Amino acid sequence: MVLNLAQICSLLQVPTPEPHATRASLQVSGVNTLELAGETDLCFAERADQSSAVQASRAGAVIVPEDFPVLGESLLIRTSQARRGFFRVAESFLPSSEVPGIHPSAVIGPGAVLGEDVAVGPCAVIAGGVRIGDRSTIGAGCYLGPGVSLGSDCVIEASATVHRDSVIGERCIIRSGSVIGGDGFGFAWDGSGHRKVPQLGRVVIENDVDIGCNCCVDRATLGETRIRSGAKIDNLVQIAHNTDIGAHVILISQAGVAGSSCVGTGAVISGQVAISDHVKVGAGARIGGQSGVTKDVEPGAAVFGTPARPVKDTLREVAALAQLPGLLKPIKRQARELDGLRERVAALEQDDGPSLEPRRAVSAATATRDE
Repeated sequence: MVLNLAQICSLLQVPTPEPHATRASLQVSGVNTLELAGETDLCFAERADQSSAVQASRAGAVIVPEDFPVLGESLLIRTSQARRGFFRVAESFLPSSEVPGIHPSAVIGPGAVLGEDVAVGPCAVIAGGVRIGDRSTIGAGCYLGPGVSLGSDCVIEASATVHRDSVIGERCIIRSGSVIGGDGFGFAWDGSGHRKVPQLGRVVIENDVDIGCNCCVDRATLGETRIRSGAKIDNLVQIAHNTDIGAHVILISQAGVAGSSCVGTGAVISGQVAISDHVKVGAGARIGGQSGVTKDVEPGAAVFGTPARPVKDTLREVAALAQLPGLLKPIKRQARELDGLRERVAALEQDDGPSLEPRRAVSAATATRDE
C-alpha cells in the first residue's frame, strides 16, 4: 500500500496542506516513530514539546493537532485528534491475510459449514459440525473442535485451539497459542484422592472480542463461561470456569480470574492481578497491578494491594511502611533508655527498703504531736 498526501488527507477528512517543494510528490508506504521514520513514513505528534523531535525526524509527513507550532520545512497534517487520525491511516498498512483460500493440507471434517471467502491455513483441523462465518480466517495448525461456531470476519491465528461446543461471535480475534474451551480446574476430594469433576459446560465469546497470545478461557463446569462484547484481553491471561467477563473489560497480561467470578462492564484489571473465586468486580472498577482481590469490589472503585483495598489507603500504608526503617533506631534507643530507668528504679527501691518502716513510724509520730 502506498498513499499520497491527498489520499491521507481524505482519510482524515482535512484540507490538503501545501507541501514544501521537496515533498510535493510525497509517497507514504508505512508508518513509524519519529525517531525511526524515513522519508516514506508517516508519524504523529500530540504535544508542543515534541516540536524538536518533529524537526529532527526524517518522516515524510507528521500528523499533529491543529494548534501545533509551525515548523519550517516539516510537512504537518493538522487534525483535531492526531492520535486517532494517525491510527485511522495506519490501518491502511495492515498486511493482508497470510492464508489465501483453503490449503490442501487442511483437514475439514464431515458436516462442517464454511461461509464465503473463508481461509484455512496449512495443517489446520476443523472437526465435524463446525460452522464458520463469511470472511473468517483460520491460521496454520489451528484446531476447531466438534460443534464450534465461529462468526463472520474473525481471525483465529496460527496454533490457536478452540475446543468443542465453543461459540465465538463476529469480528473476534484469537491470537496464537490461546486455548478456548479447555476443561476448567475442577476436582473434589473423595477420601483417597482428587476426583475430577466433569466439565460439561461451554465457552461463549460475544462480538468484537480480542484475546491475546497464550491465553486460556476454560469451559464451564455446567452452563457457560462468557466473555461479553468488546472485551480486550492481553497475553497470558487465565479465565477460569463459569466466569462472566463484562462488555469492554480490559484484562492485562498475567491476570487471572478464578471460577464463578464476575467482572462488570468497563472494568480494567491490570497486570498480574489475581481475582479469587465467586468475587464480583463492579462496573468501571480499576484494579492496580499485582493486586489480590479476595472480596467484592464496588462499581467505579479504584483498588490496589493485597488484599486489594482503596488506592489512597494502600498508598498511605506503603508510605508509612517506607518510614519504618528510620523509626527503628529511635525506638531501639528508647527501649535501651527505658531498660536503664527500670534498673535505676529497682536499685533505688532496694536501697530504700530497710529504712522504709522507721520513716513511716516517724511520720506517724510527728502527725500525733501536731494534733
